[in-house]
Amino acid sequence: MLRPMKLGFLAATLLPATLLPSAGSAQVFYGDPPDAYHPWAIHDQNRPKPKLVTPGTFSSVEKAGVPPSDAIILFDGSDLSKWKSGKDGGGPAKWIVRDGYMEANPGTGDIMTTEEFGDCQLHVEWAAPSKVEGSSQGRGNSGVFLMGICELQVLDNYDNPTYADGYAGSVYGVNPPMANALRPPGQFQVYDIVFRRPIFRDGKMLDPGYVTAFINGVLVQDATPLEGPTGHMRRTTPGPFPAKGPLKLQDHGNTTRFRNIWYRPLPPRSIEGGTDGVLTTEAAMAKRQEIAASIREDAAKLTNPSNPVPQMLRLFESLIYADNHAARQQAEKMAADYTTALKQLPEDRLPGKKDEVKRLQSVFDYLSRNKIVPAGFAPKSEIDAMVKQQRWDKK
Repeated sequence: MLRPMKLGFLAATLLPATLLPSAGSAQVFYGDPPDAYHPWAIHDQNRPKPKLVTPGTFSSVEKAGVPPSDAIILFDGSDLSKWKSGKDGGGPAKWIVRDGYMEANPGTGDIMTTEEFGDCQLHVEWAAPSKVEGSSQGRGNSGVFLMGICELQVLDNYDNPTYADGYAGSVYGVNPPMANALRPPGQFQVYDIVFRRPIFRDGKMLDPGYVTAFINGVLVQDATPLEGPTGHMRRTTPGPFPAKGPLKLQDHGNTTRFRNIWYRPLPPRSIEGGTDGVLTTEAAMAKRQEIAASIREDAAKLTNPSNPVPQMLRLFESLIYADNHAARQQAEKMAADYTTALKQLPEDRLPGKKDEVKRLQSVFDYLSRNKIVPAGFAPKSEIDAMVKQQRWDKK
């Protein structure tokens, strides 16, 4: 006769699919565990899932596309309410808005967004004047200034050569574009930009920052290091960027047009507190402690005398991220109680526990292989012995 607590332990049949691995699925106790530089396990079910974003539509020469659902719109073709003048103390922007685009109004000065932001995916569409006038830097000139200080060149280079680091698609004065992918003047060109600002700490550069850019779907900048602000006729000097800054569009004396401007903020890099990628040991271990605490909190909600196994497994799972004496003590006791009750189960009831026991065996194998439980962990040895005795290890 089993004690009531033991009967409760064996009341459930199969363990929940979300807590144990099954063939062909990426579940808990499955991939390589966290290490000194990565707080997440491989195929980690605790890792935050990507947010849902509804894709937009691509632009054509005639018509602007629709931004993705999470884009922050800076200019939708209707007004300049999100822009201000780059001079006169930041008064109203004096560019012209018509037919779904804005047009630089020569002599009125640069304009910039009232909103400030940092690392981003940025989308800008622009068109040089259809009437071809001037040459080199004097033809359809403007600029997209990231955070107001790093320029990606806007210029009509359709059959119009200039110095290499001043072509459309260049990081101005720093790096030429890898290709001249422009359409004829008067047609809208599409800039897609991924921007990461330089990161400095205590005067030391930790990350030079990068810009990746496409013109009309053609890669023109491939993770080009930035180091510092760009400038005319002077070499870039490494230096810190602010945390946020405005997007600036340049008045260079040409009636360049812009439409469909939007951005998506990017998550922080590991160097500035993000938890994806390679972290410092200090940051990785701090995040692992946080994850473990969250799992322990979840385990506390799973108390169920009639089926304690899910709680036991969640406690063991927490130990993969960070050891905790109370959680370890509780999990190991629950495992010992489970195997004791299993050995006391009548022989005719054992076949019904085959799948559960074999799945639990795989969990203990994982925990032992990754040194989460000590060598010679008694519940593992007893589960292994039962599997072998019942010949459940045979195909």
